Amino acid sequence: MTATERPIRVALLAGEASGDVLGASLLEALQQRYPHVEFAGIGGPKMLKAGFHSWFDMETLSVMGLFEVLGRLPELLKLRKEVVAKIIDWQPDVFVGIDAPDFNLGVEQRLKDAGITTVHYVSPSVWAWRQKRIFKIDRATDLVLALLPFEKQFYDQHRVACEFVGHPLADEIPLTLAQSDARQRIGLANANQVMAILPGSRGGEVAQLGETFLQTAARLYEERPQLQFVIPAANDKRRQQIETLLEQFPQLPVTVIDGNARDAMAAADVVLLASGTVALEAMLVKRPMVVAYKVHWLTYQIARRMVKVKYASLPNLLADKPLVPEFLQYDMTVDNLAAELGRQLDAPDNRLQHQFEQLHKLIRQDASVRAADAIDVLIKKKRANQIDSKGTSK
Repeated sequence: MTATERPIRVALLAGEASGDVLGASLLEALQQRYPHVEFAGIGGPKMLKAGFHSWFDMETLSVMGLFEVLGRLPELLKLRKEVVAKIIDWQPDVFVGIDAPDFNLGVEQRLKDAGITTVHYVSPSVWAWRQKRIFKIDRATDLVLALLPFEKQFYDQHRVACEFVGHPLADEIPLTLAQSDARQRIGLANANQVMAILPGSRGGEVAQLGETFLQTAARLYEERPQLQFVIPAANDKRRQQIETLLEQFPQLPVTVIDGNARDAMAAADVVLLASGTVALEAMLVKRPMVVAYKVHWLTYQIARRMVKVKYASLPNLLADKPLVPEFLQYDMTVDNLAAELGRQLDAPDNRLQHQFEQLHKLIRQDASVRAADAIDVLIKKKRANQIDSKGTSK
């Protein structure tokens, strides 16, 4: 069977839980076009459920921070070499690197040099810091799929191929989600007030943020004994990590659930969360939030000199104004977090609902379908070129 006769092959690489969600949705959209498509690479449980074959454990790539990566650099370089070799041997029609730019761009560069079409799904925050990476991205990829409108504007300024596809979460999440229904689904139907706590999907994030988040919950519970807490665990390893932390706080009425961060947030009156995609999801379920984040001190010292934007969280970046409070690094204290969360519980800002809804509509673009459309164009172009090359060689 020739390359043009065999089923379409798509290699993908997702490095963390948010990438796994994006990847699973993309797989389903591609399967609509190519019922016999073959998928392989590195992915998580949602991608596996959608028919993906993962050669390595996705958890291996879930590393946060510049300094933290250094300790595992030999392991990561070895993995990159192995996965590149397997992809080249497999000869997919296209490779899609989902987020994880520090790892994926290196993979994409090597694959593109080997003649494989490469797509990077989710733009790196090149518009925010290390802006010269745009040239590396241009060399490593045939196309970038951007989730946010201001990202395409940046790529267009540098004449780098990019498509704004919108965000799959905005398509998946309804414009309104009933709080009572969400509470029923997670076993908190009789709760008076609920706070959702989301300290991250990676082990390093939970280690950095988890104790401070729980200390904040303990402070709020002292003042508001009617308050209940829910923490969604991204996977079994995170559940074990969270339950170990909770041993220090036996008095807290905490429900730990497996996954289902969306219902946890939809059930809440306020959300305390790590900066990242989860802040966008909290915006899409229209819940007040406090965004917090902390990294190794050396990572922070390097990053603070390079960041070019005013905000860390996606709701604020999309709105280009401080819709939600952010407490980063040294500002991430129990005093600061408890004071702001208490204010939001006691006097919620009703204007947020409308502002969040407008941003939801802005990025609701049927993203997975648009991403699959863009990838489909590249696949057809690649196969047409293979046919032309075969005809020319004759």
